[in-house]
Amino acid sequence: MSNQTGPVVSIMGPTASGKTGLALELASQVPAEIISVDSALVYKHMNIGTAKPTAEEMAVAPHWLVDIIEPTEAYSVADFVADTTRLIGEIHGRGKLPILVGGTIMYFNALINGISPLPKSDSEIREAILREANERGWQAMHADLERVDPVSAGRIHPNDPQRLTRALEVYRSSGKSLTHWQEKAIYRCPYKIDQFAIAPHERAVLHSRIAERFDLMLAQGLVEEVKALYERGDLHEDMPAIRAVGYRQVWQYLKGELSYADMRDKGIIATRQLAKRQLTWLRGWPDLTWLDTFAKDNLTKITAKVTL
Repeated sequence: MSNQTGPVVSIMGPTASGKTGLALELASQVPAEIISVDSALVYKHMNIGTAKPTAEEMAVAPHWLVDIIEPTEAYSVADFVADTTRLIGEIHGRGKLPILVGGTIMYFNALINGISPLPKSDSEIREAILREANERGWQAMHADLERVDPVSAGRIHPNDPQRLTRALEVYRSSGKSLTHWQEKAIYRCPYKIDQFAIAPHERAVLHSRIAERFDLMLAQGLVEEVKALYERGDLHEDMPAIRAVGYRQVWQYLKGELSYADMRDKGIIATRQLAKRQLTWLRGWPDLTWLDTFAKDNLTKITAKVTL
């Protein structure tokens, strides 16, 4: 798979599993730079609910793909693969170790296993789809997709507006289905990546950490952060940024659709569901070295496997 030299380390795992701490520990031991693999960290003005690294943490090593776009803008999987491939080469050129860390497994999958070329996102078409969905409902939009791309419609649930919007956007912008584009030649990142995943052994422990972290976010001012976004006037609930776990639930609280207690409960439940999806994907991942969140020798296991 690789025609490029130089070590690359990836640290995957579910939310609240200790990925960031381990990456910072590694970066404090070897000259390194960190590339975020997180679809929410790309957004500016979204710090608390994304668990964005603090200024102190970012001072340990340079961080990339953090705070790069406005919440109104789109950042595709293809954008991530292109940016990360470029950044790995630049970091190697500075004689440092690239550390990929995050929980957006879709990004990791595209980077490691390849991605098909797709038309770039078109904000006008996407907004038109969202307006149409508000009028007709997502079930009707799913029926539209089934007529033009039955293969994608079979994979995408009517209650998954983000993927449904993208599939319709691809067809309406290019005249060809998402399935057509996905069957074309695949681009793969040319670097060999040593892959690690971290999580607690007990699911109940992860659930407890998720609840504690969400409560900490609320205490740190998550509601106020989302309120500032809510009051801007250029964002809405179906945008990818606002659909991020935690932000959507607080948004619904600010709209009066949820009580504070329900918002908290639904935020924690949504985060647990995200963690479950992340773990399910990673359990079947090949060439992956698992680490325990509370083990004392995780750094030793990484450095023993990676040729630095």
